[in-house]
Amino acid sequence: MAKAMTRLPAKLQGAAMHAAFALPEPVRRRIAGPPIRIDGNELALDAQLLLRLNKLTEVKLSAGSVTDARRNVETMSPVVGGRRIQPTHGRDLRIPVDGGTIPARLYTPAGLAEGSPLLVYYHGGGFTIGSIDSHDNLCRFLARNAEVRVLSVGYRLAPETPFPTAPADALAAFEFAVRQADELGVDPSAIAVGGDSAGGNLAAVTSYQALHSGGPRPVFQLLYYPATDSANRYRSQDLFLDGFFLTDEDMTWFTANYLPDKEMAADPLVSPLLAEDLRGLPPTYLATAGFDPLRDEGQAYAAKLREAGVAVVEHRLGDLIHGFVNFIGVGRRFREAVAESAGVLRAALALRPATEPATAEK
Repeated sequence: MAKAMTRLPAKLQGAAMHAAFALPEPVRRRIAGPPIRIDGNELALDAQLLLRLNKLTEVKLSAGSVTDARRNVETMSPVVGGRRIQPTHGRDLRIPVDGGTIPARLYTPAGLAEGSPLLVYYHGGGFTIGSIDSHDNLCRFLARNAEVRVLSVGYRLAPETPFPTAPADALAAFEFAVRQADELGVDPSAIAVGGDSAGGNLAAVTSYQALHSGGPRPVFQLLYYPATDSANRYRSQDLFLDGFFLTDEDMTWFTANYLPDKEMAADPLVSPLLAEDLRGLPPTYLATAGFDPLRDEGQAYAAKLREAGVAVVEHRLGDLIHGFVNFIGVGRRFREAVAESAGVLRAALALRPATEPATAEK
């Protein structure tokens, strides 16, 4: 059956996947298999069914060449991301960076007034794969449900442009948003950063760089299962070596692409958890997934932020897997999780202190 699935065009694979998720719960359970319980958590049926179907397609994050891996994620993203969320307008633009420009896309929900808050969003993909397009529907979902504009950033990828290019691009994008606030239709005192996985890392690193540069600073961080420590190994990496979407093999491949020198792993711009001082970083919503190799380092980062006096909402989604923000087009559980975070973002930006603009001095 697995070989038959891989021979199907992406559209037909997608149709088969959506048909499976539309089946009655007892049938979905039979396809997914018996409940999986690890470390006190039970995997959500939606997540388990997705993993089962993904296994049949034999698609892996790090399969083949970099080109193959990028093609795979771009092909499957619309399948699991769902139909384009409307009414939300997307406008492509370019952001100046050292050495040229990078692509970006500004999302504006229909009817949103000028001077709205803005979320600068960095996509996941191990600093190697993923793009504005792969995260298009997620950004539309966040824009509509949080009632904000979203600026999705196409930072340069490894191995063509390894560390420290991505953090530099990420900071340049945030500073661009502040400078061009009027043109973008946003309030410069209400600019947040966010991202998933590698993008969550870049959001955290952008806040850290901005804090220590003395320039404009984000007023909020929206971090989905961020990579926070590439220098150390955590228990969750051993618990979820394989079979839960992001594998140990994937992480090794991503790290080798991103870091030309292993010694770079201890740099705070790679591993923000290892920064000596996190005081002064913005309020944070940090979501971890119970069946994710990155779970423990994400929880450790939330704890360290809290110890530094940063206001943190840490949500441990014990029944989910890495990558859940990209799966909002299949199964209700993924959409519920992202909808909750959008509500937190909306409330946090609406309730931010009026005396804490993005351009505040240290």
